[in-house]
Amino acid sequence: MKLKPLALVTLKAAVLTATYSVAGAGVLLPLTPEAHAQDRSEPPTGQSFQRDPYTTSDYGGVGLLQTPTARMNSEGHLTLGYYDTDDYRRTSITLQLFDWMEATARYTDLRYSFYSRDPEFSGDQTLKDKGFDLKFRALKESKWLPEVAIGLRDLGGTGLFGGEYIVGSKAWHTENLGTFDFHLGLGFGYLGRRDNSYNPFCEITDEFCGRPRGSTPGGGDIEWDKMFKGPAATFGGVEWRTPIQGLRLKAEYDPNDYQSERLPAPIDPENPRQIVQDSFWNFGAEYAYNNLINLKLGYQRGNTMTFGFSLRYNLATAYQVKTEPPLRDAKRSSAQGFSDADLNRLSQALLNETGFAVKAVEHDKNEAVQQERVTLYAEQTRYRDREDAVQKAARILSNELPEDVTRYEIAEIKDGLGIVQYNVNAPFYKSAARGERFYREEDDAFTLSNVRPFGSNMVSEQREARTKFGYSITPNLSQSFGGAEDFYIYQLAMMGEGYYHFTPNLRVSGTVGVNIVNNYDEFNFLVDDLENPLPRVRTRIREYYDNQDLWLQNLQLVYTDQASDNVYYALYGGYLERIFGGVGGEILYRPLNSRFAFGVDLNWAKQREPDNSFGFEDYDVLTGHASVYWQPAQLPNSLIKLQAGRFLAGDEGVQVDFSHQFDSGVRAGAYAAFTNVSREEYGEGGFTKGFYISIPFDLFTVRNTLARGRVGWQPITRDGGQMLNRSINLYETTEARGYKAGQN
Repeated sequence: MKLKPLALVTLKAAVLTATYSVAGAGVLLPLTPEAHAQDRSEPPTGQSFQRDPYTTSDYGGVGLLQTPTARMNSEGHLTLGYYDTDDYRRTSITLQLFDWMEATARYTDLRYSFYSRDPEFSGDQTLKDKGFDLKFRALKESKWLPEVAIGLRDLGGTGLFGGEYIVGSKAWHTENLGTFDFHLGLGFGYLGRRDNSYNPFCEITDEFCGRPRGSTPGGGDIEWDKMFKGPAATFGGVEWRTPIQGLRLKAEYDPNDYQSERLPAPIDPENPRQIVQDSFWNFGAEYAYNNLINLKLGYQRGNTMTFGFSLRYNLATAYQVKTEPPLRDAKRSSAQGFSDADLNRLSQALLNETGFAVKAVEHDKNEAVQQERVTLYAEQTRYRDREDAVQKAARILSNELPEDVTRYEIAEIKDGLGIVQYNVNAPFYKSAARGERFYREEDDAFTLSNVRPFGSNMVSEQREARTKFGYSITPNLSQSFGGAEDFYIYQLAMMGEGYYHFTPNLRVSGTVGVNIVNNYDEFNFLVDDLENPLPRVRTRIREYYDNQDLWLQNLQLVYTDQASDNVYYALYGGYLERIFGGVGGEILYRPLNSRFAFGVDLNWAKQREPDNSFGFEDYDVLTGHASVYWQPAQLPNSLIKLQAGRFLAGDEGVQVDFSHQFDSGVRAGAYAAFTNVSREEYGEGGFTKGFYISIPFDLFTVRNTLARGRVGWQPITRDGGQMLNRSINLYETTEARGYKAGQN
């Protein structure tokens, strides 16, 4: 049934609005003004309304059952979901990266299809189809206008569930019956198979009237030539947030007629599974068992009971109460002169309360201009939040150092490198901290600068006293999803790390691994007898993970230094990572508090033997990249990293990495490498890509720590687009120099 003319005109207007927003997504979407955050249609005054979190669909991503909505959860909201609809079992992870952008990674288990037609390749494992979705807000809800979003489903997957959509949502609040959230959208591809609407993009060009058939063998490519093309279907529904706390009821009109569902390798080829639809309407109920768990139940297609659950958590607001010493009360110092100050007590207080391990203290005095300065050269050992640490340090210094000192300097150093110097106008700070000038703010007393080189007025030298030697023992989980042999391949190990500083700039470091449990013996990607166009730099991973229960992960000698205030360099050699050893160097140009940094690394790498931690094989390669690091103003707390050069297999190209850090310190990112390797040479997946979440350990401890853990997901391991895993990274070493709004 075609849409009536009035409905078509309305739909065209919505499409044009959404299309204009997408065309400027790089500018318009990130700049959605926060001042309008309350423009959503709110309930009457005095009525509570839980706007966040919204619930997810069967596919992951905020939605009803089979269909998405325009709703977005708050930034940092993470949902892990499982949904069983008989033919399909879907496991998904959805992250609200920004308040205007939602990302979903998903695996769909096709219960009635084998992974492949070759039992020697995949046994009796059922097919696991991976997919990636994105949804962008184009318009926020206001009193009269709906929320509008544009989405891409199964982006870069195999195309089994690929589709696009434009959807609007509008809420209606009642005094006693709860909230009704209405949704109406237009779908294409998998979401347009009912073909009950007109595709308005046909007005632009006839090319949009037909959708190319088939998909790229092996999947992995983003099929731009299909987007918003072909048949279109209207979908929609309503979610009723009932007066019963935590209970939501859903009803939707399904845009799919299920007549084109296909099974690549049906378990029963003689009687392949067919999905029968007795009703276009799907119904469901979702109950929030508590703040973390939702339970789902549905009745779909008029003949199928469905069920599922979701786990939710907000990464942006994650926080752990600390038992750190509080900020000291401001008081006057009893020291009459610098010689009266107890530097040992001062250093110990700074270490215990601020994490600054003092290496050296410098004192100089200029009688002519009546200025007296104290500089502490220190390494930050615990605090991610440097502002908090510096505030505490300034209070300690103002209480302990003589009143005549007019300037405190805390010069942060690491591995012999000057990172950043925090300068405190002592008289200004003390008058604000002690309440002597009520119009003064303590923060106004702080400025940043490059680290001042060591002078001739050193009064306390402690550079050899601390952090000359150190070690740690941590668990490590290596994992891979979606393999043909086994869906989940993993290794859990304990890693012992240690280092020794010969000088502040020269150190030796190493890591030893001990296997606890792993199933990498299931990984059967062996191409020794095939004409493989690429050297096997990563696909031999089974040999490295399965051949040794005790191994040397890395062992290297590293020298770091500075050529100038803004130029850092590192030289290193040894066993660089589990699969490669060699020698190399890196140089980084990073101005203080700048949004940009530039680096170059060059390495000669030789492949290590998989069953002998100290041996090498014949393969070697010259690999390296020129890197650009950019913290864009339009995307606060985000980093775009571009690295162009030669990869481990000798292929050349560029890797793009985008990451965003939430207020909690959790960092989420994605990367993709595009090289001169053809799809045929690369193999399944098309190009290297993956996602990761980096979690600060202090979210789990009552004391601050700089340690982090990283959880990654790379759907397919291939040899193209692979980089050397260097343990030294100057950009990370100099992280405290990064741009922060408001820093002076």
